[in-house]
Amino acid sequence: MEAVNNVQSKKLRKEKVAAPKGRRWRKFKENSPYLLMILPAVLVVFLFNYLPIYGILIAFQDFMPGDKILSDSTIWVGFQNFERFFTDPMFWPLMQNTFLICIFGFIIGFPLPIIVALMLNALKGKRMAKVIQTIFNAPHFISLVVLVGMLTLFFGRYGLVNNIAASIGGERYSYFLESKAFRPMYILSSNWQDFGWSAIIYIAALSNVDPQQHEAAILDGATRFQRVWSIDLPAIMPMISVMLIMSRPTFINAV
Repeated sequence: MEAVNNVQSKKLRKEKVAAPKGRRWRKFKENSPYLLMILPAVLVVFLFNYLPIYGILIAFQDFMPGDKILSDSTIWVGFQNFERFFTDPMFWPLMQNTFLICIFGFIIGFPLPIIVALMLNALKGKRMAKVIQTIFNAPHFISLVVLVGMLTLFFGRYGLVNNIAASIGGERYSYFLESKAFRPMYILSSNWQDFGWSAIIYIAALSNVDPQQHEAAILDGATRFQRVWSIDLPAIMPMISVMLIMSRPTFINAV
C-alpha cells in the first residue's frame, strides 16, 4: 500500500509541475500576436537605448576619435576625465546655463499648448480655428537646420532686426554670441516650433466635453472665460496630469 501511495503522490507532483508549464505555453500562444506587434518597439529600444550603453566605457579611457573602445592599446584613466570636468572653471556656468534653459523651457513650453488648445476650442468660428491650428502646427515640420537659418536671417549680425536697428541709427547686436540674448531666443524658438503640435492632444481631449454643459452654463449666465475655467479646464485635467508625468523623463534627460 505504501508503494502504491508513493507512486500516486509522485504522479500528482508531476501533474502539478506540468500544469503551470502547459498553462504558460497556452497563454504564450494566445498572446503571440500581441508579442509580435510589440517586438519592433522592443528592438528599437534595445538598439538605440541599451546597446549604446556600451559606449560609456570611453568615459574611463584616454579615448581619441577613431580608437577602438576595447583593444590591447586601450589606456584606462579611471575618473581623471570626471575630475578634469568637475574642476574646470566653466563647470558651474555650464550647469547654470543648462538648468536655466531646461527650467524656463519647461515653464513656458508646458502650459503654452494648454492655453492654445483652450483658446482654439473657445473660438466660435470652427473654420477659423482650424486655419489657426494649421498655422500653429506648421513649424513642427520645419527641420532644425531650416529653423536656425530663419533665426540667422532675422537675428544674425546682418539680419533683418540688425538692419532695421542700423537704419535708425542703432548698433548691431550679436544675438547668437551674447548669452543674455541667445538663451531667450533658444527657449522661445524651440517652444514656437513645438507648441502647436503639442496642443493637438489637448484639443482631442476637449472634443469629448459634452456641449450640453456649455449650454447649461450659458443659461446660467456664465461668461466664456468662466465656461473655459469651470468646464473645459477640469475636462482636460487628467490629460494634463498624464502629460506632466510623461514630460519628467524628458526634462531629466535634458538636464
